[in-house]
Amino acid sequence: MKVLVCIKQVPDMESKFKINADANWFDENDLAYRINEYDEYAIEQAVQLKEQTKDIDITVLCVGAIKAKEALKKSLAMGCDRAVHIEDENSSILESSQVATLIADFAKNKEFDIIFTGMQSQDRGSAQVGVILSELLNISCVTTIADFEYNDGITVKRELEGGLKSIIKVSTPVVLTCQLGLNTPRYPTLPNIMKAKRKELITIASSDLNNSSKISETTNFYFPEKSGECLILEGDVSQLADKLIALLKEKTSVL
Repeated sequence: MKVLVCIKQVPDMESKFKINADANWFDENDLAYRINEYDEYAIEQAVQLKEQTKDIDITVLCVGAIKAKEALKKSLAMGCDRAVHIEDENSSILESSQVATLIADFAKNKEFDIIFTGMQSQDRGSAQVGVILSELLNISCVTTIADFEYNDGITVKRELEGGLKSIIKVSTPVVLTCQLGLNTPRYPTLPNIMKAKRKELITIASSDLNNSSKISETTNFYFPEKSGECLILEGDVSQLADKLIALLKEKTSVL
């Protein structure tokens, strides 16, 4: 069985974000980067499947700038067999359809049985790459999977509104987009980090693959304006209660 895991390198959400000069994305100079959290669940599920069935080959793929190689190296250390880096220094401004087109052009003749992706990325959050990829490859897709089972076929649980879940049996080939909580992603061990250095990492220029034109464009990018202010009340509890009641009467219609 051949498995493809699609990942994205995203800014660490603990970084201090600034708007770039073109006001269409973040200023990337001082940001720390990591594997998109949703994609770590996709990697882990692929590796668990390999541990269960043995006869599985896992390729991990990332569309990104040269720094994305670090995310691929970690993926190899987590248990993937080889890595493919589709290098594009402007990847941060590519829209979902463009990313999916690049991946589809790479994958179209590879006969992957399962393609795992994260449900969405933490930076753009469009949740579109996986579903567009399945459409371009003309294969089935199940999104937002919260449970995965392989036993003479694939059975997944998919999250619905209101905390409900649907149970779906699906045949291969299929694209599965992974939700948080699907599993517990492992930390790479030192021996596996050393083994990863000997694994294949292929770099392909995005210009060597089929590129699609933009169908949308970010025209402005900004932090939301502060809509209010904070008032801190100090003093004894009895005094604070009186102050709060007075403020609620004066400023609101609660009382």
